[in-house]
Amino acid sequence: MRIAIVLNTSWNIYNFRMNFVKALLADGHEVHTIAPHDNYSHYLTEAGCVHHDLKMDSRGANPVKDVLLVFELLSAYRKVKPDVILHYTIKPNVYGTLAAAILRIPSINNVCGLGTIFLKKNLVSSIAIALYRLAFRFPKKVFFQNPDDLALFVNKKIISSATTDLIPGSGIDLRRFAPSDFKRNQKFTFLLVSRLITDKGVLEFIEAIHQLRSSGVDARFQILGPKDPKHKRGIKLEVINEWITSGTVEYLGTAKDVRPFIEQADCIVLPSYREGTPRTLLEAASIAKPIITTDVPGCHNVVTDGHNGLLCNLKDSVDLARKMKVMANLDDETLKTMGLNGRKKAELEFDESIVINKYMRAIQSTVVVP
Repeated sequence: MRIAIVLNTSWNIYNFRMNFVKALLADGHEVHTIAPHDNYSHYLTEAGCVHHDLKMDSRGANPVKDVLLVFELLSAYRKVKPDVILHYTIKPNVYGTLAAAILRIPSINNVCGLGTIFLKKNLVSSIAIALYRLAFRFPKKVFFQNPDDLALFVNKKIISSATTDLIPGSGIDLRRFAPSDFKRNQKFTFLLVSRLITDKGVLEFIEAIHQLRSSGVDARFQILGPKDPKHKRGIKLEVINEWITSGTVEYLGTAKDVRPFIEQADCIVLPSYREGTPRTLLEAASIAKPIITTDVPGCHNVVTDGHNGLLCNLKDSVDLARKMKVMANLDDETLKTMGLNGRKKAELEFDESIVINKYMRAIQSTVVVP
């Protein structure tokens, strides 16, 4: 079977879905990846995929560029002639689905997360809902990464519940993200792993650090992730550089492998505004690290308050600082237990084999092979 996978970056395919791609290849399927070219595109071809570069700006909404994207996807789909197309992320979900529908190619979609657009009532959110409602008439199956997003789409009559199913995010490779022996740092270390955009709660994290330092908390505060000043909600470089030069945070840059950084931290923090199922938290839970995150869709599906981490209020740096102080003051046994609880939760609920198996069944039920 010829299967096309469409995303907004090759990096995303390589980092979050490579084991699924390998499972498809091992089953004898011909896999075509369609995504913008980046430093990870060659890994896809080396693995056995046929890669097709795509011109897609994942930032913002430009009507002209979006119309051109539909035509570009139509051209790619005509060239590949896939039996089924797997769409991930917003623009492929909307414009890729419309292109597939025009060509009468079955598609399976994945709502990876809604960001904050659905929390607002304005022209942009109205247009987004209308586009989703139009596009989501056509997929054979739409996977959601948390029950809150699924319920929102069904309640707003964007999609019929009969077409939907739940998966635990992109899942986690439990063997690759394995816990090491418990060790507490001499100076308690908090790590935020994220792109530097406001929606991830980075500003609240910085404000919480200021509050903790002013109250005498002696800890290390780190950020690992790319700067993204061109993003609509990106943080300006001069602001980030001021945090670094003032010693507010240790900026660790970016890394192909995040495991050593997570392993060396005592607690992973993600004060995000809304998520699908955040990969960072799955990685942290699988490595048996306590977590502090916001009590919002996606995040509270990974963390049970007091069990494998602590939940804080949305956009509330005071509450975040309070929870970080509580975490730093926990004894070793409690920290270790929280981490192990997270690992057990990852094993039971977030094993990537759950995701792979659901996709395999969806593909088989969607496509009739002659």
